Amino acid sequence: MLTVALCKGRMLQSTLALLPTVGFTPAEDVIDSRKLIIEDAARPDVRYLLVKPVDVPAFVEHGAADVGLVGKDILYEAEADLHELLDLRSGVCRMVIAGFAGTNLRTVRRVATKYPRVAREFFGVRSQQIEIIDISGSVELAPLVGLSDCIVDLVETGRTLSENGLVILAEAGTISTRLVANRRSYQLKAAAIDELSDGLRRATEADSGAHDDTATGTVRQGAVS
Repeated sequence: MLTVALCKGRMLQSTLALLPTVGFTPAEDVIDSRKLIIEDAARPDVRYLLVKPVDVPAFVEHGAADVGLVGKDILYEAEADLHELLDLRSGVCRMVIAGFAGTNLRTVRRVATKYPRVAREFFGVRSQQIEIIDISGSVELAPLVGLSDCIVDLVETGRTLSENGLVILAEAGTISTRLVANRRSYQLKAAAIDELSDGLRRATEADSGAHDDTATGTVRQGAVS
């Protein structure tokens, strides 16, 4: 049995569109179903777990799932012991530092974010000590009420920032969906995992017209890569 952890939320739609192209198809409408475990439509040896994005690394690292599809932002913060196989180049967003126009990043001391590791790395390479304020909801509110000097957050279109009078001050990297595997599963179920990984790689290359490189998962000059 190959168990695949899928992220609920914004990445799910693009993931579900990609899986059938490589022969993996959930048996039910994952978007509308309330089930948390769903079988494959044609393959009795495959099942899917519907998991909150932040929990995918834990499910895969501890073997509850053999592989998972999750955003690089979540992986980077989790620092889980996983085998990162592939950048799917889907669900692409920018990790940015945002605040009021004219904010001098050199004078920033308080940063609100859901991504404390990214924030510390970004300002750390600039030899700045900052106070991290953990926010799980609308991060954009923090500078508006004086809670922080700026925020570190994911941006797709930038509309929310604009409507709240904030601008992008700097970028810390590009985030996309990654395929990760449990290290033991990658040894014991290599054929099944390679089938999924190779299929997704071919689909990704066909879609982008470019060769895929395995992500390093490092931070260089404060940028997630």
